[in-house]
Amino acid sequence: MQPNANTEDNRTPEVETTIRHAVSWRVTSVTVLPDVRLRVIFVDGATGEVHMKSFLSDASVNGTIFEPLRDSAIFDQAQVVLGAVQWPNGADLAPDAMYDAIRERGVWILD
Repeated sequence: MQPNANTEDNRTPEVETTIRHAVSWRVTSVTVLPDVRLRVIFVDGATGEVHMKSFLSDASVNGTIFEPLRDSAIFDQAQVVLGAVQWPNGADLAPDAMYDAIRERGVWILD
């Protein structure tokens, strides 16, 4: 039986544990603001607001997954889930559309 070779010379390169986002539109932070608004920060540092008052007031929201967000107790539970803004009932916002609007105008106004 041969003696063991130096294991340091035969080591597999370390696996990098830092997650690197491949897309800049992933949301990293959301803060609920007064008047049915959100402040969002994206992985690339872009920051802006989402205005949802008009959208949630519209009759077309009746009976949809977004209707419960009219209740401030529900709306205030916005959180980041897998790079998107989401609420406990499953309602979520498209992060790519949000990112594009915020990069262009600093705000995404949902109508």
